[in-house]
Amino acid sequence: MDSTQLKKDLKTRHLTMISLGGVIGAGLFVGSGAVIHATGPAAFLSYLLAGLLVVLVMRMLGEMAAAYPAVGSFSQYARLALGGWAGFSIGWLYWYFWVIVVAVEATAGAGILRFWFPQIPLWVMSLLLMILLTLTNIASVRSYGEFEFWFSSIKVAAIVVFLVLGVLFLLGFWPGSSAFNFTNLFAHGGFAPNGWGAILRGIVIVIFSFMGSEIVTIAAGESSEPERAVAKATNSVIWRVLIFYVGSIFLVVTILPWNDAAVLKSPYVSALEVMHIPAAADIMNVIVLTAVLSCLNSGLYTASRMLYVLAQRGEAPQYFLALNRHQVPMRAILCGTVIGYLSVIMAYVSPDRVFLFLVNSSGAVALFIYLLIAFSELKIRARLEKESPERLRVKMWLYPYLTYATILGMLAVIISMAFMEDQRSQLLLSLLSFGVVLIAYGCLVWWKRDSSAQEVES
Repeated sequence: MDSTQLKKDLKTRHLTMISLGGVIGAGLFVGSGAVIHATGPAAFLSYLLAGLLVVLVMRMLGEMAAAYPAVGSFSQYARLALGGWAGFSIGWLYWYFWVIVVAVEATAGAGILRFWFPQIPLWVMSLLLMILLTLTNIASVRSYGEFEFWFSSIKVAAIVVFLVLGVLFLLGFWPGSSAFNFTNLFAHGGFAPNGWGAILRGIVIVIFSFMGSEIVTIAAGESSEPERAVAKATNSVIWRVLIFYVGSIFLVVTILPWNDAAVLKSPYVSALEVMHIPAAADIMNVIVLTAVLSCLNSGLYTASRMLYVLAQRGEAPQYFLALNRHQVPMRAILCGTVIGYLSVIMAYVSPDRVFLFLVNSSGAVALFIYLLIAFSELKIRARLEKESPERLRVKMWLYPYLTYATILGMLAVIISMAFMEDQRSQLLLSLLSFGVVLIAYGCLVWWKRDSSAQEVES
């Protein structure tokens, strides 16, 4: 095993598509139905407000990544700004989040494959998907980048085609459509039939579907031009959120009545069926499977790189530092695969207890990470302006006011979860996860001090 640095083999086109595709997950194609059903036509405002928070966080990440391009990204920035506890916490919480996502996506992918292969057991298909994408990640970082390039290309192409068809339908240029028919926005109980509070509750659900936007700042560390790639990705996040999410959700609620039972099941399939697109269900299943595989691929990649960085800092076993001949951290990748598959087993053995606990205990972790990123940017920006202003190649807008606004927004979402019955368990169990990580950090610090004291005495 080669113990040198990770190979910088990701090209600009890989990073461009990783950044484009990272914001398009299976949650958009499937999970958006629950948000529309709970919020009404105003659901696109929930996506707009949640997207705005994520755009601001991404801009902060872009600023820090351009100033300090490094693998591990925001865990390193948090350590630099807030101290060891913050870097340790973000690193382990982010790793935990993604290994659980790996299990969730492998299970979801197997469920989609059952559409075509009902005779094959779910656990077998979950295992096959996990093995396939583990091998992809182990082969080389370029291999990961190529797979993600094509996965993302399919997702982006699908959304673009849907947007074009939806606009043609809305303008009356599609067979059977009438021009500028916006009646579905107001005809079924009004624009916000469940009250304006439902829009704010929708933000809590929606914001988790944006998780993955930040992966490009980690992948940039394995690129020959990290600063350029990160600047390009973070600058384009605004139109990606506006067009892909807000635009497509607006079209869905315009084409379909929000209270149609079909919306809850699969809003995009239902919209395509209204436009009389043949084989809409098959087409959308292929696209959703692509989104799931993309998320699974990125989950294994991201978890392994975060574990690698933790090992570099002496906050994870040094065992995970070893690289294979392709200069990828194979042991860190396999660790994520093994834990992910153990979680998949729990999804079948104890879906309502153990697996539900694992999913809920990582549910609000994304918000904690985004909050720590915002606090990190506050301190790092102040330090850079004083000591190295030339490193501020990408700047957070209206600093520090928008940073404070983002922090308040994230805190509002977290507090809101405490008052939502279906979200409260996620918040409490995620706080438990955070507490366990902080205790682990305290134990690590105590152990290092004790070891140092013993060395001095001897």
